[in-house]
Amino acid sequence: MAGILYLVPTPIGNLGDLSQRIIDTLAGADFIAAEDTRVTVKILNHLGLKKPMVSYYRHNTETSGPVILERLLAGESCALVTDAGTPAISDPGEELVAMCAEHGVTVVGIPGPCALVTALAVSALPTGRFTFEGFLAMNKKNRKNHLDALQGEQRTMIFYEAPHKLLSTLADLRDAFGAERRISLCRELTKLHEEVLRTTLGEAVQWYEENPPKGEFVLVVEGAAPARTQMPTLEEGIRRVLSLYEEGMSMKEAAKQAAGETGLNKKELYRGAVQTQSE
Repeated sequence: MAGILYLVPTPIGNLGDLSQRIIDTLAGADFIAAEDTRVTVKILNHLGLKKPMVSYYRHNTETSGPVILERLLAGESCALVTDAGTPAISDPGEELVAMCAEHGVTVVGIPGPCALVTALAVSALPTGRFTFEGFLAMNKKNRKNHLDALQGEQRTMIFYEAPHKLLSTLADLRDAFGAERRISLCRELTKLHEEVLRTTLGEAVQWYEENPPKGEFVLVVEGAAPARTQMPTLEEGIRRVLSLYEEGMSMKEAAKQAAGETGLNKKELYRGAVQTQSE
């Protein structure tokens, strides 16, 4: 019988966020697949645990993934962890999850720390509908294509960014969405120097031009306002009334229907249509 792959979140900055279920899962797993074993061993030492570990990260998924899968199929259980946060979210763990699903291996997600959800909750921007966009590409063309695809996006948008790229990313976001678009910059979440700056894209660029950014950032950007539909002119409404009149409606009926279709005033449409007809 196949084992179980557990997706185990790790703190994004505060060891106090290790839940009892996270601790129990790490303790009970046969082995741990870690993004960086040097980071994970610090957590295990904090918990007083010793576990066999294997490396699983962006550049070894093709070799390490099948080895982990083979052990799972042989009946072992594995706890997958990243350096911080929830595995498989903007993380190569998604590929391992897909492999397990394809081969009938049970995958169990353990709730816990996740930077994007934490940032969204404290952003003071709409949380009902949002889209997670991860890191923007380094390549200028790919980055522009990504932002172009988000033109008109009405959901709140969430991005991850490193401090050395923050200013250029903010400038690109400002150019794409406008200087007045609201943003919440969430820095060093759950850590000693946690900070949330709620401002606009234009003001954010100015601020970080004068104050070099430090720490990891989650950027929560306001979505676009719903597109406004332009109301037809009175002349267009009158033409619609006359068209309906010619189709056999009475002038009053035509004015009423045209008003419902256009949002224009029924009486003005009626008066204008009568006047136009008499000219």
